[in-house]
Order: sequence, then C-alpha cells, then structure tokens
Amino acid sequence: MNIKSFSKTMIFSPMLNGECHASTVLQVQKKLFMVAWFAGAKEGNNDVAIWGTYGDGENWATPQRWEKISDIPHWNPVLFRSYENIICLFFKVGSNCSEWVTYVTELKKMGRGEVLWAPAKELIPGSKIPRGPVKNKPIFLYNGILLAPASIEGEKHWDVFVDISFDGGISWTASKTVPIDRKEINGEGVIQPALWESTPGNVHMLARSSCGYLCRSDSNNCGISWSPIYKTDLPNNNSGIDIAKGNDGRLLLALNPVNINWGPRTPLVLMISNDNGLSWQNVIELETENGEFSYPAVININGGFVGTYTWKRKSIIFWKIET
Repeated sequence: MNIKSFSKTMIFSPMLNGECHASTVLQVQKKLFMVAWFAGAKEGNNDVAIWGTYGDGENWATPQRWEKISDIPHWNPVLFRSYENIICLFFKVGSNCSEWVTYVTELKKMGRGEVLWAPAKELIPGSKIPRGPVKNKPIFLYNGILLAPASIEGEKHWDVFVDISFDGGISWTASKTVPIDRKEINGEGVIQPALWESTPGNVHMLARSSCGYLCRSDSNNCGISWSPIYKTDLPNNNSGIDIAKGNDGRLLLALNPVNINWGPRTPLVLMISNDNGLSWQNVIELETENGEFSYPAVININGGFVGTYTWKRKSIIFWKIET
C-alpha cells in the first residue's frame, strides 16, 4: 500500500475513573466523523452507557452520554448509514452477553457540540438471541441486500451468523448459524465476525475465535448460507477485529496478532491483503507497548481508511490513512 500520510489522535483525555471500550466510527461528511463507545465504572457494571462525539479527526466535541435506556449494562455500539442517508446507532443491553437485547435509534439532530437521537427501540422485539450487528458494521451488497455480522455468545458455545435485510434494515431474517467443527475449533468457538463482499454475491467473514487463530467462512449466495468455519494463518488472541475493503479491492484488517487464547491485547496492527484475504502483510503497527489496545473499528473512505480502537480502557484513539 502506498501510504501518503498516517495520523492518529486521542479523542478525549484519559479517564481518571472508570473504563471505556468497544468503539465504532462513521464518516458523516468528507471531514466529519462520529465515534461511539461504551463507558462506565467497569465493563458489565450497571452504570455502563453508550457515549459518543463527533469531529474532524483532530478536534472533537466534548463526549456526551448518548444512550442509557435502563439500569443494566449497555454494550457494543455500532454506527451505520442507511441507503436513505439515515444515521443509525445499534447497541446491546443486558446483564451479560447471553442476555443481550439489540436496540436501534436514528439521528435526529447534530450540531453545536450536541447530538440528539430518537427514542431507541428493540431491533427484533421478543427475539431470544442477540440480533443485528454484534460489534462490527453491516455492509450493503451489490444488489442492495444488507448484512449485519452477528453472533451468539452462550455460556458454553459461541456461534456466528448474519442478519439479512432485504428492505434496507426495516425487517431482518437471521441466517442459520455458520457450521463449525468444535473438535477442529477448540474452546468456545467463534464470535464477532467482520464481513466483506469480494465479487457480486460472494461474501466472506473473518471471526474472533478461541482457537488461537482468526477463523473464516465464505458464502456464494449473498450470505444466505455459509461454508463451514475454517482456521486461517492469522493469529488471534480471542479479541475483536475489524476489516474494510478499499476502493481498489484491497482489504485492510486491524487485529492483535497474538496466537494465545485470551492472550495480551497488544500489539495492535494493520494488515493489508491484495488477494481477497489469502495472504497478508503488515502495514502499520498502531501500538506496541504493554497495555490493552483492542477492539478496532475500520472503515473505507475516499482516498484511504480511518479507524478507532480502545486505548488502555481509558480513551479512544482515532487514526487515518491517506493513500
């Protein structure tokens, strides 16, 4: 990758008390971005809410608490723009991962340092499993089908699937869980997939796993059915990843390349693939020191990529690559 420039900024000063984690980023205008995350005393505490801000990549509005709909923990916000140019915010609510309920809201107003959202509603009322995007962004396919990368984090077993919308996100149909050989993929399994479409109708996912490597599955029918999960050569520490497809078809992946289940969440690196994920090369080391640098988000923008990640659970970093 020919990198013209690379920059990164801390969105807010490190928290003196409490934690922040699991950021998401969306380009609103050419030089305007929204970022959201969850924060509170500690992940899983009842005071954890969805927070966010917006800025130009260097200067950011004072963070605000965007969503706190009940006195139980909130998790994993995901920002997304619909075909109708509506900015949406998905997030989870639940005492633990196996009890998550997905909520969604729409942006009503933004400006003068403030962001106003419509009242949040359940994405799929009454669903017994978490629905919609679990951590990473949904993607539109060539034919307008919308896929949300989803997963079920049970107490013993983890599984991935996609939520499919044929009407731009008004209604959703869950695919079957992706087949997995639990003798081959030891431990809990796979969660938190990241999606891309290589050619029309051919969709792929990389997923966090408990087996020390990122795992992959492929679909040739727009995500309706998927090949059995298989290991890649990419190390994974059982922590979140994200991927984005550039305008030239190349893939940019953010991950902690650590081949240890529940291993250290450092270093955090960016890798590039020119062959649809068959091989990868390091591009940039975002962080290399001791500490937690994790849960990256990556999006393609015209002329490059931007992303965010957790910085020691005390702040969120925004970075930008111009190519």
